[in-house]
Amino acid sequence: MSSPNKTFILASDFDQTLSFNDSGIVLSELLGTSGFEEKVEGLARIRLVQQGGELAYLLLHDPEYRRVRRDHLHEVGKRIRLKRNIPLLMKMIERLDGARYEFYVISAAPEEVIQSALEGIVAPDHIFGTRFNYHAGTGEIESIGRVSAGYGKVAVLEEIRERLQVRHDRIVYVGDGSSDVHVMLHINRREGLTIAVSENSYITQIARRTVLSDNALSVLIPVLEEIHGWDAARIRGLFESHGLDLQDWHKVRTDSLTFTPVRASHGAVV
Repeated sequence: MSSPNKTFILASDFDQTLSFNDSGIVLSELLGTSGFEEKVEGLARIRLVQQGGELAYLLLHDPEYRRVRRDHLHEVGKRIRLKRNIPLLMKMIERLDGARYEFYVISAAPEEVIQSALEGIVAPDHIFGTRFNYHAGTGEIESIGRVSAGYGKVAVLEEIRERLQVRHDRIVYVGDGSSDVHVMLHINRREGLTIAVSENSYITQIARRTVLSDNALSVLIPVLEEIHGWDAARIRGLFESHGLDLQDWHKVRTDSLTFTPVRASHGAVV
């Protein structure tokens, strides 16, 4: 159980974790271009960039995305549809059962997009997205300063952890896709808590818990159960104290199996 002097890190991905949208899709709609998903799939197939870093590559190299400026990214953030109750989540983790949670966003999405979307909710210095360097005269993206994708997320998280002097077992990470695999494995090996918020098979078999909801507060349930040892009644009471009725809470474990025939040495199928 937590004590008043305990500090935890709660780190989250952004695209489709705190939001319902992919930043690249919203940007493509703003620019009036098509084929974004096909381009991302092509880059993923040839493994030219780290998973999650495809948009950054396109912004730097693809002719259709080279015209993007900082203002475009800021506008994308305003168009992003966020999950419900993120501000309330920030309020509730300020002092949760005697523990203090420092919230950070670590994502491959452009930093300007995340800062714009979460303006007034998450402080800019708690947001670590892809950082671009811009030409002073034209505003064109010249280079990439940092991409928080793949193992890059591990590096960012370790910088934060060392600065705050937080143990690994006091880290919670929330993610939705394959770009979160490295950081989840890193945290699992050090007894932290990893939470998947999608049914993506790459991470559901890695994350210690999976929670599916359109409400950002849902990630508190595994935190309260795994770290603070709360039971269902106490968790429901907490949400009710904030005017929320927790409904349709189903705990489901899914085993996904595939069977193929086994051939004996003489060629017969057994």
